[in-house]
Amino acid sequence: MITNAATNANNVLGLVYVAAFAPDEGETLGAIASNSTDSVVLPALVELQYPTGEGEETAVEFTIDPEKFHEVFAADLSGKQTALMAATQRPLSGLPFSEPTGVPAWKKLPSWAVVSSGDKVVGTDAVRSMAERAGATITEVEGSHVIMISQPQVVAETIMTALAAVSQDMHPTT
Repeated sequence: MITNAATNANNVLGLVYVAAFAPDEGETLGAIASNSTDSVVLPALVELQYPTGEGEETAVEFTIDPEKFHEVFAADLSGKQTALMAATQRPLSGLPFSEPTGVPAWKKLPSWAVVSSGDKVVGTDAVRSMAERAGATITEVEGSHVIMISQPQVVAETIMTALAAVSQDMHPTT
């Protein structure tokens, strides 16, 4: 997650969130998703266990129920495309859902956010609220959680806008 990974990185000049969580310090992703009125991901998650390599101990990971994948994750993509995505999805560790996040990089760095109108994973309301709280420059676009696949040009334009802005800050014209 760029929110925490960029906090101590001296070579990061800005952040671009794309249908993404931008949590504040102490928040958990599970709490954010459960408080969203738009997110429907929690009931669609399938809990799995994986071995930790420490004896018989296991840890939790999640996938999205393949039957619910299209509706929840990628409603703006074709059924054929989402069937493949559902079959090949990689599990997500349960830790980010319960572990509080650290100091967010958006408190020090300029941010941009692409907010999808139909994000049922994080929840459009939650993505917009977090982006506003982070002071991000927001681009709203119709689409699902995978807006980077369904509307790549909007995402690329947002990244290029962010790049131009941080470049301008580094090299202002005199």
